[in-house]
Amino acid sequence: MPAKPINLTWLRSFEAAARHMNFTDASVELGLTQTAVSLHIRSLEQQINNNLFHRRARHLTLTELGQAYATTVRQAFADIDLVSASLFGPIAARTITIKAPISTAALWLSPRLPEFRQEHPGIDLRVVTNIWTEATNLEGVDVELRLGRGDWTDAQSEKLSDETIIPICAANSKNKVRQAKDFLHGPLIHILGHEGNWERYFGANGCSMLPVVPQYFMDTTISALQLVASGGGYATVLSRLVEKQGGLTSGITPVGRPIPFPDAHYLMRRPSKRVTRPEVDLFEAWLRDQFASGNVS
Repeated sequence: MPAKPINLTWLRSFEAAARHMNFTDASVELGLTQTAVSLHIRSLEQQINNNLFHRRARHLTLTELGQAYATTVRQAFADIDLVSASLFGPIAARTITIKAPISTAALWLSPRLPEFRQEHPGIDLRVVTNIWTEATNLEGVDVELRLGRGDWTDAQSEKLSDETIIPICAANSKNKVRQAKDFLHGPLIHILGHEGNWERYFGANGCSMLPVVPQYFMDTTISALQLVASGGGYATVLSRLVEKQGGLTSGITPVGRPIPFPDAHYLMRRPSKRVTRPEVDLFEAWLRDQFASGNVS
């Protein structure tokens, strides 16, 4: 009697767990529960009558047989993909369309996307902003981030963050600002839609904003950053957007202390009978982790 074939679902769970060295991360990638992944691997080990992992508290490693098996299984899946492509043509990549405020997309999300792609190379990412789509249009969008107070009526919202704002200045002028009232020398840069941020900042620091301070009004945080970096004045921005210096935030420096901001980032979802794709669930879980690990409070 021929041997019973190995269950391919068990092999998928094993390959993902061996790559992540973590059952939970493997379950997120596969769109399964951690219990299901653990059960698949246990079943596989029972069928081959060998342990594939050393299981210790908060620590997982492959046995010698597990290491050899993982390499073979991974190559087998790669061969299947290669043969499929040669016979049927390239298989369409799984694509996620993400919509976000332009400043969040450019200054916070984009620098983090390579990390997601490295972990999940089979998922393509498409990012759009409100410049290219209607502010409340979710058609064709898999994941949407909004900045606001969670009072929208067109879709369900899940709060992902608490936010603060912080003043920024050109890196070479940091020593000119030692306390909040030093910003009153200006020029002050306002960002459209957030014109009240300077009054909020001065109020939190016991100062009154003078009407004679020179001022600019910019339509995006990105343009405000460029003006600040060139020495054109001071701006208040979301602390989250200048957590990591570099790229568009090079040449600017946060100064002073952050203060609470009433708006927050929300994950939006329009009620639908359509089943969410596994790759979308995977990205949303990753997004929650990114906001949780870098939450500014």
